[in-house]
Amino acid sequence: MRINKVYILIYAALALGGGSLILFYLFLFFGPFTLVTLGFSTVSALVFDALLCMLFFLQHSILVRRGVRARLGKIIPGDYYGAFYAITSGIALLIMVLFWQRTGTIAMAGGIIYWLLRIIFILCIAGFYRGIVSLGFFDPFGTVTIKLKIHNRKPEALPLTIKGPYRWMRHPLYFFSLCMIWSGPDLTEDKLLFNIMWTIWIIIATLLEERDLLRDFGNGYREYQSRVPMLIPYKIPPAV
Repeated sequence: MRINKVYILIYAALALGGGSLILFYLFLFFGPFTLVTLGFSTVSALVFDALLCMLFFLQHSILVRRGVRARLGKIIPGDYYGAFYAITSGIALLIMVLFWQRTGTIAMAGGIIYWLLRIIFILCIAGFYRGIVSLGFFDPFGTVTIKLKIHNRKPEALPLTIKGPYRWMRHPLYFFSLCMIWSGPDLTEDKLLFNIMWTIWIIIATLLEERDLLRDFGNGYREYQSRVPMLIPYKIPPAV
């Protein structure tokens, strides 16, 4: 792949992957943008929103599987797969966020509860960032791998990380995502649907990732499993 095309790929991955992620967090914090109103009935709107969720789930879960990646590797070189994945994920997430249909309100938090939920969301953002920093090498949009290839360098194999929030739970990024999803002060019918569907999907994704991590790290990860909870940090880790 020529250098100019490579940089176009990098910018596209950053713009679509990073931009859609920022919009998603704004979506979680402020609620649906309601940019496109399709005039559906409540039931039709909820069905449509569920299909939007499924579009993202299928893209995100199918393309991450090793067998699919191996088959697509015949047409997409491995070093560029991360950027391809970020671009397609960004498109699916943008479609969901921009076309989401809002429905009736179930409950609204006020007073101290409202501000407590807002504080939880901000703390989860900080915890999410801390989890990323603890990983060391983190390439969510596949751009770092491409840049390493340009300079004829290979990414280092990731070690089993057991520091920061990973001392408390094996999947802190998923935990903080769940807390952000459920910390919205306004609960509408569509948001309840969103919360339930995303919670189920995150739990399934966690279990699938556990299988991959066992394959990668073997007995070291089994020992880690025996000491540290998967998603809920209910154990106090020993002092380092």
